[in-house]
Amino acid sequence: MNGMASVPTDPTTLGKVAVLMGGESAEREVSLMSGGGVLAALRSSGVDAHAFDPAERPLLELATDGFARVFIALHGRHGEDGTVQGALELMRIPYTGSGVMASAIAMDKVMTKRVWVAEGLPTPRWLWLAPGAQTRDELVRVPDTLGLPLIVKPPREGSSIGISKVMGYSQMQDAVTLAAQYDADVLCEEFIDGIEITCPVLGEGDAARALPVIRIDAPGGNYDFEHKYYSDDTGYRCPSGLPPEEEAEAQRLTLAAYRALGCRGWGRADLMLRTSDRRIFLLEMNTSPGMTGHSLVPMSARAAGISYEQLCVKLLAEATLDHPAPLTGRR
Repeated sequence: MNGMASVPTDPTTLGKVAVLMGGESAEREVSLMSGGGVLAALRSSGVDAHAFDPAERPLLELATDGFARVFIALHGRHGEDGTVQGALELMRIPYTGSGVMASAIAMDKVMTKRVWVAEGLPTPRWLWLAPGAQTRDELVRVPDTLGLPLIVKPPREGSSIGISKVMGYSQMQDAVTLAAQYDADVLCEEFIDGIEITCPVLGEGDAARALPVIRIDAPGGNYDFEHKYYSDDTGYRCPSGLPPEEEAEAQRLTLAAYRALGCRGWGRADLMLRTSDRRIFLLEMNTSPGMTGHSLVPMSARAAGISYEQLCVKLLAEATLDHPAPLTGRR
């Protein structure tokens, strides 16, 4: 893959860099692993990089301590939902990844689906259950609409946290109760029987490019938190082994989904390839993907000829703001 020309030949010109990691979301542990990897990669490349945990230090210290830019390795709430992005906008410190609006929409799977449906992009059918709609009478109607099995998940969490596969009516209450521990709202989604795939993206707008697709083979089709980050039982295929036309379609849909949400910098779409008709469905867009030893963006980047260190420096070099130019109208 080309596109490495935008990476400075001298990473020391990037200034003092904070790698945001940890935080207070349910994905804190994963974020610490991601941030540790990014920090080591940047330092080995000559970047003046420092760890910064927002759970332990006020964000304002990013400005008072003279950080020139930020690599966001936070996951989940207050990390990839637009809130920390907004704080960095106010401090005028460029950061990696998507801006405020795209981060906020992509973090909310219901809002993401609404945008994709409006753009004519394929995503599994769903029902949104607000807190007042999580009654027994409402829950038994969900399988009637979506069929069985179905998926129940919190709409604003990642890393497969709080997700259940519901096989029968009797399991609905427990699944909704679990999801509601992480989010007041609950998302119920049509189950797509098929192959789980994921596709990373680098860049912005028309210049954005999809990286090679990864096929995920989890034991029993259960790609949960344990299998994502700790187990060596999960198989990853990159190249995916899919027919070229299916690989190209997954990349096309990923780019369309990424652009529809207004993402920039980098991201990763999770998709399902339905076995029955080979149709591809978009599940979600991750705007601050994992960068751990098991993570998928570095794996795909390697297949495209980009090392982990090159990837980290490239993303950092492209750090920006929603509105880089000085705001007018100040008094």
